[in-house]
Amino acid sequence: MGSLPSVLGSDTSSSVPSKSAINVDLVTGSHVFTIHGYSHLKGLVRNEFYSSGTFAAAGHRCWSILFYPNGTEYTSDLDSVGIYLRLDQTYAVDVKARFKISLLDLAGQPNSSIIQASRWTHNFTCGAKKGFPQFAKKAAMEQCASYGNDSIRIRCDITVLNLKQTNNEDGSTSKFIVVPPPDMQQHLGHLLLTGEGADLKLEVDGETFFAHKSILAARSPVFRAELFGHMKENTEVSIGIEGIQAKVFKAFLHFIYNDSLPEMQDGGEAMAMWQHLLVAADRYDLERLKLICQDQLCNYIDASSVGAILSLADLHICDGL
Repeated sequence: MGSLPSVLGSDTSSSVPSKSAINVDLVTGSHVFTIHGYSHLKGLVRNEFYSSGTFAAAGHRCWSILFYPNGTEYTSDLDSVGIYLRLDQTYAVDVKARFKISLLDLAGQPNSSIIQASRWTHNFTCGAKKGFPQFAKKAAMEQCASYGNDSIRIRCDITVLNLKQTNNEDGSTSKFIVVPPPDMQQHLGHLLLTGEGADLKLEVDGETFFAHKSILAARSPVFRAELFGHMKENTEVSIGIEGIQAKVFKAFLHFIYNDSLPEMQDGGEAMAMWQHLLVAADRYDLERLKLICQDQLCNYIDASSVGAILSLADLHICDGL
């Protein structure tokens, strides 16, 4: 029997692997936000907050702490305070960070019973906020304030992850110039946040939203037909939208401008929000949002919800459900 030919051939030279590397550097910092006259905050409405103002920590001069003494829109719990860490909306660089927020005692040490830490590293984009809508019970905060002459001190510890490429494929040092990732969504999100240049008023569920016709039309064929359809003059400055809740439309509009959704909490309230967003996505032909909603609703399917979710899937032709 003849010998088998070599599958490697006769070339004895070995290939040289390409090379790349990154350095992961951690930078830490902290800030203490003091609120005097805490008892006077009881009159604030839900979702109203006090801000620490911008401060520098962990290598970035862009942070602020937002304190919600009477809760936020992200939870139905009216007995808790909310606290968030925010990246300034004018900051042009995304920041990867994790953080811990604690209430300090009279000795300036973190109160072990009132402390929360992020479970993972967040990617903070321009104007983004991350935190805890149910940071602590109001009663516990008021008790701490009574010990501190009607004052509380909130400490935020921040750890930033800096990822730096040190080698190219040939093993040489990387170029000094690093082209940042696309940031168009941040700029569009800023337009929605500020209302600058808005030319359309949307009346939804008793609330008013300001938007830009061209952006709505570019994102949704339904809006395009409604605003710029055949033989339609582009003179409308206000339209009413029926059959959608204001809080749902707010998240829907956020997606149109940012191609992402605001942070939402787990639980039955979140499931209802995903259901309403799916209906809105189908109504305005936003296929990506519709798929996102289907993916999220899969997490809520159980014996108590399967009937309603399957009915929704059948009504709106959702193959993913």
